[in-house]
Amino acid sequence: MKAIVFDDFGAADVLRLADAPVPEVRPGDLLVKVHAVGVNRADLLQRQGYYGRQSYGDSDLLGLEVAGEVAAVGTDVTDIRPGERVMGIVGGGAYAEFARVDRGMAVPIPEGLDYVGAAAVMESFVTAWEAAVHLGGTARGTSVLIHAAAGGVGSACVAIAHALGARVFATANAQRRMDVLALGADAVFDYRSEDFEQGARNATGGRGVDVIVDFVGGDYLARNLRSLAPGGRLVQVGLLGGQDSASIPLSVLLHNHLRLIGTVMKSRQPDEKRAMVRRFAESALPMFADGRLKPLVGKVFPLAQAADAHSAMETGGGLGKIVLKVTA
Repeated sequence: MKAIVFDDFGAADVLRLADAPVPEVRPGDLLVKVHAVGVNRADLLQRQGYYGRQSYGDSDLLGLEVAGEVAAVGTDVTDIRPGERVMGIVGGGAYAEFARVDRGMAVPIPEGLDYVGAAAVMESFVTAWEAAVHLGGTARGTSVLIHAAAGGVGSACVAIAHALGARVFATANAQRRMDVLALGADAVFDYRSEDFEQGARNATGGRGVDVIVDFVGGDYLARNLRSLAPGGRLVQVGLLGGQDSASIPLSVLLHNHLRLIGTVMKSRQPDEKRAMVRRFAESALPMFADGRLKPLVGKVFPLAQAADAHSAMETGGGLGKIVLKVTA
């Protein structure tokens, strides 16, 4: 099969199309003929050597999410057959014509959703559902603040919270304000020039929001805690700000009975990841089927142009998932 490989860590141009062996199917696996692949920030970090090794997880190849057609199933798989359409999360190996997918990490592609759209769903929306809903408790009538709302997971959080009937506030740069409002946010604060802490308090009559999902960290931590209503939850998903440590106003945390919850998908054990996918499949997947949720696709590149896709992500400025199209 054809796959994207790289011999040494480096810039996007180290990526090249080459022949690679078709992965061996284990008893609990699906072999998927890949039609489209979602590009994620972790792919760029792996290529650059951030993880310290070329292989990450289950395969030497890049790629964490796929959409395609089941070509074969392992001996323990009884509930899905070759020919069915699936989208799934993999521990590497998606940048290829065939990928091995753990059955517990795959879900059916809803009717009306094409492969390119399906490739933009799993990594972003499973993470977003876990953070905003399962951990954060976002529901109808709650108020939610989403940071980095123009990013892949942040935009999925906004869409989910809006679809559930929450009141949604967000931070993004001014150029993306209208895009985030179109996803369902009630107000968007420019993180460069506006004080989200004051904005959140003003918008809630001084009470604060019930849930905050943050991908930035650093000095956002204290400001987030002060922006929460009594009993509020702060779900910390990432550290885009690059700061690993921050001061916590413990008096605010204690007095307002706040909860600080950390989560990251990559470090979770396989059973935990399967549980995340199961929760997504049970609660969020029907919302794609009936149109309440829709994938957000940005640029689409053929597989052979994976280097261009990485360069586009590094340049930034776009909204929506970058997707590699594997089949014509």
